[in-house]
Amino acid sequence: MLNEIIKLGISKREAEELLKISKNIAEDIKKLKEGYPIQYLIGYVNFYGFNIIVNKDVLIPRYETELLVEKTINYSRKLFNKKINILDIGTGSGAIAIALSKLLDSNVTAIDISKEALKIASKNAVDNNAKVIFKESNIFENVDEKYDIIISNPPYISVDEKIMDSVKKYEPHLALYADEEGLYFYRNIIENARSYLNDKFIIAFEIGWRQADLISNIAKKFFNDSKIIIEKDYSDKNRYIFIINE
Repeated sequence: MLNEIIKLGISKREAEELLKISKNIAEDIKKLKEGYPIQYLIGYVNFYGFNIIVNKDVLIPRYETELLVEKTINYSRKLFNKKINILDIGTGSGAIAIALSKLLDSNVTAIDISKEALKIASKNAVDNNAKVIFKESNIFENVDEKYDIIISNPPYISVDEKIMDSVKKYEPHLALYADEEGLYFYRNIIENARSYLNDKFIIAFEIGWRQADLISNIAKKFFNDSKIIIEKDYSDKNRYIFIINE
């Protein structure tokens, strides 16, 4: 059974975990062959060392997002020498918010428009003993404080963009697709962020690898007095933008 699962492109660790918890391995293998994400079958992922529950209501955290957290931590430690306030926009499973709350001296608020996602995120915070305030909010709609860091891995896929069938079929479209050719959330956050930031700040985004120039051009209109830094992912693709005011 183990080798049969691995042949489907599943890692040995995930295959072994599925075999441990599965109640009907034949049915689960059938689902895997249809493209169903093994993370949903297992029920959790390991994100930056933390176990994060996932189901159909939340996007599965990716390795690229771990690197977003790592880079944000590094920039934060260079810029701040105090307890910081962090806002995570579009928290989904809560993975980013939980990791930052555990690894930085911080107060973390995490927002999402999805009630179902917030339920999962709240449970993940409890399970990981992470102090995170969760709010239902459409971007800044229910936000009324100022922050040192605003971080977001928002939906950034254009509605007409081709993506893997398994992602399109099984992961929540609310967390995947955005208007304005995938730029809607970046534009909205950048245009309005100044009102919710302290004088020294970091805005940290994960982006689609073809969006770097478009998003950095939007950022230049509203933050021409700040550093705008494009960073690459593990595959050497432009995957992150940091807007930093020192």
